[in-house]
Amino acid sequence: MTNAPRRFALIQRLLHWLMAVCILAMLFIGAGMVSTVAPKYLALILVHKTLGFTLLVLVLIRLALRLYYGAPPLPADLPGAMKLGARLSHQLLYGLMIVMPLLGLGMLWAAAYPVILYGGVQIPALLPQSDGVHTLLWNAHVYLGFAFFGLVLLHVAAGLFHALVRRDGVFGTISLPSPRDRMTAAE
Repeated sequence: MTNAPRRFALIQRLLHWLMAVCILAMLFIGAGMVSTVAPKYLALILVHKTLGFTLLVLVLIRLALRLYYGAPPLPADLPGAMKLGARLSHQLLYGLMIVMPLLGLGMLWAAAYPVILYGGVQIPALLPQSDGVHTLLWNAHVYLGFAFFGLVLLHVAAGLFHALVRRDGVFGTISLPSPRDRMTAAE
């Protein structure tokens, strides 16, 4: 008998979907920031910084919850290559959810920009000003952002594959409860 859960805990599922919406917003805000010099640029960067820092905190909470609650096993009949792909893609997603905001913070610190979030919260600089480091971090942030977007698209495609093609219950382990689920549980 296994202690592995059949579904992710409700808090894990809520954080997953909240972060999914925020990450998609971040990717589009980031693309909008680099494609404009209009006055809205400053507002976009404030939202991007604040949301990025918030996502960094949330992903650390998610990792702690993952360690505490665990994760449901993948279907036994899932081919080994798909199981490996699932494991590696999740590791890359978690890695990029941590690395991207850290690169953003480092980039701002290396440019000697103050990191001020909504509410006036300022994060002190942990790197000295350096044009070379700023350029390196900016390039890494931009190019890894494209890779992150591609990985997110792959993750969405895999979720849809499990939900619509294989219908193997994998998508149900992370989906939010539907009103029908709540009614069935109440009966």
